[in-house]
Amino acid sequence: MPMAEPIVFVSHFSINEGALDALRRYTEETTQELERDRPRTGVFVSFISDDLTSASFIHVFSDAESMDAHVQGAEERSKAAYEYIKPAGWEIYGRPSEATMEMFRQAAAGTGVGLTVEPDFLAGFLRLQIPS
Repeated sequence: MPMAEPIVFVSHFSINEGALDALRRYTEETTQELERDRPRTGVFVSFISDDLTSASFIHVFSDAESMDAHVQGAEERSKAAYEYIKPAGWEIYGRPSEATMEMFRQAAAGTGVGLTVEPDFLAGFLRLQIPS
């Protein structure tokens, strides 16, 4: 039986001036909510640049259905987050469902940011639990 193809989604943002501390609080709260409410999201991590002007969020899903479950409510989360950050670009590696892909196409067009898609899984593995 072939492995379900993983999907990696990376979102890049510029941090609004004066919003860093509020962004840190918001991101911590949102991360806790996602960890609790989105059990099929394999990875959700975020990083801030050295100069504290940009942030990136990395999501990993084991399959398209897991990504579909994660993006439910994304519009509301994004609207709240845009008080602190502004979209700078999105990358999708893998094949989300057509509905999720269309949502990202529309969001990219609406915000004017680039959307890079590399749909074809070449090889690799996804290890979410590492044995000791």
